[in-house]
Amino acid sequence: MILIDPLTLKYIILLFIWIEFIWEMYLSIRQRKKVQDTEEVPKELKNVMNEQTFQKARLYTLAKSQFGFYKDTFSLVVTTFVIYSDLLSHFWETSRVLSPYTSEVAVSCVWFLILQTLSTVVDLPFTIYYTFVLEEKFGFNKQTAGFFIWDKLKSYAIAQVFSMIIASIVILVVRKGGDYFFVWLWAVVCIITLVVLTIYPSVIAPLFDTFVPLPEGELRTNIEKLASKLEFPLTNIYVVEGSKRSTHSNAYFYGLFKSKRIVLFDTLLAKDDGSGCGDEEILAVLCHELGHWKHNHITKNILVFQVNLFLLFYIFAFMFKYPPLYKALGFFNSQPVLVGLLGVLQFIMMPYNTLVSFLMTCLSRMFEFQADEFAVKMGKAEYLEKALVQLNKDNLGFPIYDNFYSAWHHSHPPLLERLEALKHFKNE
Repeated sequence: MILIDPLTLKYIILLFIWIEFIWEMYLSIRQRKKVQDTEEVPKELKNVMNEQTFQKARLYTLAKSQFGFYKDTFSLVVTTFVIYSDLLSHFWETSRVLSPYTSEVAVSCVWFLILQTLSTVVDLPFTIYYTFVLEEKFGFNKQTAGFFIWDKLKSYAIAQVFSMIIASIVILVVRKGGDYFFVWLWAVVCIITLVVLTIYPSVIAPLFDTFVPLPEGELRTNIEKLASKLEFPLTNIYVVEGSKRSTHSNAYFYGLFKSKRIVLFDTLLAKDDGSGCGDEEILAVLCHELGHWKHNHITKNILVFQVNLFLLFYIFAFMFKYPPLYKALGFFNSQPVLVGLLGVLQFIMMPYNTLVSFLMTCLSRMFEFQADEFAVKMGKAEYLEKALVQLNKDNLGFPIYDNFYSAWHHSHPPLLERLEALKHFKNE
């Protein structure tokens, strides 16, 4: 392998980071200009979106755009400073002092704890502003300060526990796995992924939100009939109390194999103020979600993810003992596994990761259209259109997007694209 001067490699890593930032800023500026220049309700929505809602959505989008610019710029400055000044290695030396044991696993866990804690603290002012200023201003935030603090403490604690366990396993597999450790590492991560997918909805999510069974009634009966018609292995239907956190709405299903559960946000249900969806619209949304299941989209996404993960681990194994990589990050006397993973997977592979992310966005958009088409074939076209418009209004989604920005960022096609596609599917 060709040896590159560590300082040169450091500058290459920083170049990757800055190029990605500039590209994202270019797309954001295009989108911001698009929003600023669009001052009238699109003709396709004039009958379903009034001027007041449209202007509120416009201002909300501009506010989020400005917030994103400041947050991303600050993140770029911090990341550049951390890499350029070799702070990662300084934190490693601090971890050696603080760790009760001298093993790599123990020091790595302390190091990772320091990084995650600092990241949480640095990001906290932005999170507070976004939640209690920006979201509050547009009527979305429903959290109290106490709820917010308790929520963050739980998230932090759970993240540390899982991070320590996974980091320890990864280090041991790399160190003990021999020349083909990347195969064992991939297999272990596959198992961990399946375990997390299994336990998160039923064990971890209830720690943050209240899940109650959907009461008996016409909506529950119709959902069960729909599931039975499609042979969807439904075991229960829950309503999650999302309204204590935000007025944003959603619906999803989870579960492996023959045990599936549907979850509806309480904000999705129709309210007296005109927000939310009626029963038929909710059934149409669920038809879309079950279209994902019928087309095996989740399984396909998992397979693509695992193939990509295997390739990344293979490349990591190839570069694992490459000295300039560690020296570029300030590690001149040691080559910790977690540092190697960070250097290869996040920095060296950044151009590749960016390309894969875009391709996954394209794949996701295709899946969304397939799920919409499935709902149309189930006779839900009209109600799905109404639901999409209603959810867009409730979430203050701005309906006009720059084509480049949308293609790069939107895993779910924008409202107007989906409405146009629904018309096409109905006429086929």
